Amino acid sequence: MRALVILILIPLAVSACANNGLRDLRTNSSGPDEFMIQPVKALEAPASYSELPTPTPGEASITDRSALAEGAAAFGGRLDNPDAGIPASDGALVQHVSRSGVNPNIRADLAEADAQFRKRKQRFTQIRLVPVDRYDQAYRRQALDAEAEALRWRGAGARTPSAPPQPRRPIF
Repeated sequence: MRALVILILIPLAVSACANNGLRDLRTNSSGPDEFMIQPVKALEAPASYSELPTPTPGEASITDRSALAEGAAAFGGRLDNPDAGIPASDGALVQHVSRSGVNPNIRADLAEADAQFRKRKQRFTQIRLVPVDRYDQAYRRQALDAEAEALRWRGAGARTPSAPPQPRRPIF
């Protein structure tokens, strides 16, 4: 009987050391939510205090940052209007990418397909004694082993300059 209890307790104790990373964002703290803190731009003195715009409740402030606009600028878009048309310099790229057609509803279609996939995968994983990473469970077969893939490309003769260097073999 003791052996059975020990065989049950050892895996439970070892599973408590698991690291879920950022996939499990639930908190058991009653403190402030650090994800609600939004960084703002630096304060600047206006050219003229008499010509300041009238504040409008609920509207964005001059110091508020826009993740959408900053993301568009990081990818070469326009900071003033991320929904603006495609610049002429990118026309050839967009034409090449959309040569097989463009699905205007791609985000909704992919979200629906992903929800159905996760629902199928979680049918028999509802009951667990210890917390597990559901994301890893669902997508385990689709995960890419970066080291094995780098070795495969190196073996084929491809240059992999951004990949970590090959591990050195011990001399002794």
